[in-house]
Amino acid sequence: MTTRTSRSFIQDATLCLRAPVAVLSLPDGQLRGGAEGYYRADTRLISHLVLTLDGAEPEPVDAQLLATDRARFLAVHRCVTDDGVDPSISVDRVRSADGDFERITVTNHGRVRQRLRLTLALACDLADISQVRSGRDTAGLPAVALPGGAGLRWAGTGGGVAVGCGTAADAVDAAAGTLSWDVSLEPGQCWRQRLTLTAVPAPGGAAVAAPDRSAMPWSQVRVTGADPRLPRLLERSLDDLAGLLLADPQDPGDLFLAAGAPWYLTLFGRDSLWAARMLLPLGTELAAGTLRALARRQGTGHDPRSEEQPGKILHELRAASTAPTGDLVLPPLYYGSVDATLLFVVLLAEAWRWGMPHEEVAALVPHAERALHWLREHADADGDGFVEYVRGSGGGLANQGWKDSPDAVQSALGELARPPIALAEVQGYAYQAAVAGADLLDAFGYAGGDRWRAWAAELARRFRNAFWVEDERGPYVAIALDADKRPVDAVSSNPGHLLGTGLLDAAECALVADRLTGEDMDSGWGLRTMSADCRGFNPLGYHTGSVWAHDTAIAVAGLAGAGHPQAAAVLLDGLLDAAAAFDYRMPELHGGHQRVAGARPTPYPSSCRPQAWAAATAVSLLTSLTGLRPDVPAGRVVLRPLPVGPARGLQVTGLRLGTAEIRVGVDEQGRGRLLGAPAALRVEN
Repeated sequence: MTTRTSRSFIQDATLCLRAPVAVLSLPDGQLRGGAEGYYRADTRLISHLVLTLDGAEPEPVDAQLLATDRARFLAVHRCVTDDGVDPSISVDRVRSADGDFERITVTNHGRVRQRLRLTLALACDLADISQVRSGRDTAGLPAVALPGGAGLRWAGTGGGVAVGCGTAADAVDAAAGTLSWDVSLEPGQCWRQRLTLTAVPAPGGAAVAAPDRSAMPWSQVRVTGADPRLPRLLERSLDDLAGLLLADPQDPGDLFLAAGAPWYLTLFGRDSLWAARMLLPLGTELAAGTLRALARRQGTGHDPRSEEQPGKILHELRAASTAPTGDLVLPPLYYGSVDATLLFVVLLAEAWRWGMPHEEVAALVPHAERALHWLREHADADGDGFVEYVRGSGGGLANQGWKDSPDAVQSALGELARPPIALAEVQGYAYQAAVAGADLLDAFGYAGGDRWRAWAAELARRFRNAFWVEDERGPYVAIALDADKRPVDAVSSNPGHLLGTGLLDAAECALVADRLTGEDMDSGWGLRTMSADCRGFNPLGYHTGSVWAHDTAIAVAGLAGAGHPQAAAVLLDGLLDAAAAFDYRMPELHGGHQRVAGARPTPYPSSCRPQAWAAATAVSLLTSLTGLRPDVPAGRVVLRPLPVGPARGLQVTGLRLGTAEIRVGVDEQGRGRLLGAPAALRVEN
């Protein structure tokens, strides 16, 4: 059987998740190809599973996500003997993202006995996830019958899989991939079947491992207040983050978050770092595991194909090479990211300030020093003093910031930037990494701190001279510099990432705040990636007008910290409304169409949902509302709640500073109170 994968649109799909397993089903519960299927990490194990009764598919009635890893599909079937308006047969299917794959219950609600032929048609293609996402056709593998009607199995170069049934099939047709049962049901009687799935790993081992979920690497935060949206978003998001949790096979005690399901169930440098950073208020364990997993794979040599360089942090880790598009093939360990190395240093410094144990930080400082060495020796491709990227000779990603689609970096008139490209936000990350890295070097007895502070000051001066442009509305930050050192003048969300880095002064922050909250940037459901006034604007463009939850949350945090609470509150409120419209399972991105009364945000067709930094946005928004900014090594913690928006009346338990669990309250006047902090910490309001 050849499975058609003509689309990777999954906006109406139900996704069960228990990383590294994800099961993608459409609302009727059937798997017919397309993007549907049972995935383990990067491989689709089951591509087709269609249930019929007497040759007809039951009529779907309902689909519900029961938990992060479990969904229920209800359908009905009309028999020829039915004499009323209601079908007499119901089919209840509970599907799980584990070896206990599916439980089927068929019930006769009629007044006479019913005889039915129930058939399951299955197929396996062992397709790589990138092949499915790109919409390329995949060939099904031949099935082999298990003895005694116990199920079917398939095998290929990518491993194998077997589907077993609790009750032996009455008929097995391996050539057609079908299992059939003759079902006889008296009135009120149920027939039950259980399907199990057993995977045979591919040779060479897995890139990631299933974690021990008996103890989560974060605390269980609880929020109460007048606004019900944030508590619901937090509850859903933490469940989804638990589903995205993975372990490092080289040390299963080190846990990190997969970037997203179903396309990115693996370690991504940038995504995993940002998600761990957003979750720091719930403890430093996730940050520590993420940092150690990345440190083990930190670059040591030069490889043009993988774009590895000494000190560089990986972009993504796979078990085998992947082909996201027909002309792009990425090696299993790929380093094509301009910002992951900088974010590694920033996360380590922030985890230290949130109370990560001294010895754990000390063990990672040498890796931060190597990352800073990369920043000095390898990050400036043409020697102009800015951090930039150009695709390596191996043919990797053309754009290597977080907006990594081919058309992500363009001018206001829609002209694509020519590399090497220096992104605006990356200069902010570099500034922050240099200053934060200098503090780590000083605190842990390494030389070079003052040199890095001077380097950061010079970068800020160069940035001020090169990146600011002007239009009829006044000055703003260009998205990037191109190969000719000309500003790429699209108005974009990228400058929102600069607000928390220290690169901008107060007046510059005010200009950025004004641009971010303009009608062309604020969709009403969050921050657009590109201004609606740009020629290349597309509300469903991956990075050219859509809204990304994490992007908006980063801007909210920066605006709140820079003293622009009203601007922060407007974007935050829109994002919470978007979360409610998506039933609080926040997608990776959604459409950037302008909000109108009575409408809802537009789903992006192939968006991951859940996705790590989108789910982690819930904690980031909570941190922005409370204004909690600790510096445990310095003995102080700042608590300055957002004076507008849903912060008033907020009560939060389960936050962490080091090993101490703290509680934060905000009264109706917007005054904050912190309880449970170690006595050695000075609270500043």
